[in-house]
Amino acid sequence: MDITMPQLGETVTEGTITRWMKQVGDTVAIDEPLFEVSTDKVDSEVPSPVAGVLSEIIVHEGDTVDVGARLAVIGEGASAPAQESAPAPPVAEAPPAAPPPEPAAEATPQPEPSPVPPPPRATPAPPPPAPAPAAPAPAAPPPSGNGGSAPQITSPVVRHLIAERGLDPGSIRGTGEGGRITRRDVMAASASAAPPSAPPSAPPQSTQAPPAPPQPTGAAVSPATGPAVPSSLRPSAGDEVIAFDNIRRRTAEHMVLSKATSAHVYTSVEVDYERVDRVRQAHQATWRAQEGFSLTYLPFIVRAFCDAAREFPNVNASVDGDSLVVHHDLHLGIAVDLDYKGLIAPVIRGVDNKRMRAVAREIRDLAGRARSKQLGPDEIIGGTFTITNMGPFGTLMTLPIINQPQVAILATDAIQKRAVVVEGPDGDDAIAVHPVGVLALAWDHRAFDGAYAAGFLHEMREILETRDWEVELA
Repeated sequence: MDITMPQLGETVTEGTITRWMKQVGDTVAIDEPLFEVSTDKVDSEVPSPVAGVLSEIIVHEGDTVDVGARLAVIGEGASAPAQESAPAPPVAEAPPAAPPPEPAAEATPQPEPSPVPPPPRATPAPPPPAPAPAAPAPAAPPPSGNGGSAPQITSPVVRHLIAERGLDPGSIRGTGEGGRITRRDVMAASASAAPPSAPPSAPPQSTQAPPAPPQPTGAAVSPATGPAVPSSLRPSAGDEVIAFDNIRRRTAEHMVLSKATSAHVYTSVEVDYERVDRVRQAHQATWRAQEGFSLTYLPFIVRAFCDAAREFPNVNASVDGDSLVVHHDLHLGIAVDLDYKGLIAPVIRGVDNKRMRAVAREIRDLAGRARSKQLGPDEIIGGTFTITNMGPFGTLMTLPIINQPQVAILATDAIQKRAVVVEGPDGDDAIAVHPVGVLALAWDHRAFDGAYAAGFLHEMREILETRDWEVELA
């Protein structure tokens, strides 16, 4: 059975194999971890869909391929040895492979008619200097379509990176399996090659001025790398050059794409969590004993969001061309930090149909499995709205970037005690100390207007400040 690159996110188009947990000839059980893949959304261990023997590994560690590409072959236990012995016959057939080059030499007379058509000068030029090396000539066409590459390069993405940065494949030391050149090797070579490229550009000072204007336009600048670094900021002694890994590179591309796609607007409200906090503190000890973890503010915020979204359904939508698709099923993504190495937003499906206890359990479960790379592909796709929680870090207000193609994302920041004005029993104003926090909404102006966004946040604040939360925890 062919093992292919899984779809690990709606916007994910490729993945990088970071580790094979089995080698050719190893027995694999169904659902046993087979390989580890890295995308812009997640680093995940992928289990084997079938049981058998790993008979062939097609894509090696460090290589990046498109979703759906063949990665390996798993055969039955009995058939695997036969496949391993199969390579022996091809070795015997290698000598017959030598004669074909001789017929290829017969193709060399073809250059004589080739001068007749003068337009294709590129084709006649190579044959004359290389009558004997007719074998290298056929090897040239494959690289020419990919921008040039060395025989050890197997990944199209790696070939593209090398061509894009104008590097010589022969000068790059491959650290992948069998000496293959990986994306990290290319980025490291590109960084080390940056200083040498400075001297050639320095002499023609007149040509140095024109390149400056194009860079600010950002038209030809890669989203992941940004404009060229000024010579004064290029790596020097004592600096550390860290190549972007797959998550950082793809995250940069998607965030820049989101900013270029959506008309981002930010609206925020301040919320008094006094009513929530009283119930939370009253049930904390019992909650810990029953659930084994603390009751945080986040499940309350999720429940308030679900009810507010019923009144303002357009926040739970996505843009499809010239249309707004309003989703009646609410699938909420909760952003999870992966030890400062990236973010992922596992999805709570049908969250509006779950009570607070179930919501709290699922948030904890998904976050734990996200950090241990145990999420399945179906647990990180299909989100219709996203909440990112920076509160544990003590932030005041976060302005997040919309997770395309959604139309809004909500940031929950730190909830801290502050002095607030409250109405006393006799109707007079008084100063009290309450837990207060900010809810910040980033929204797409294509989907709705400011009054709609403000109305949604106002509804959330009313729910959090006035609801009888005891009922939720009963």
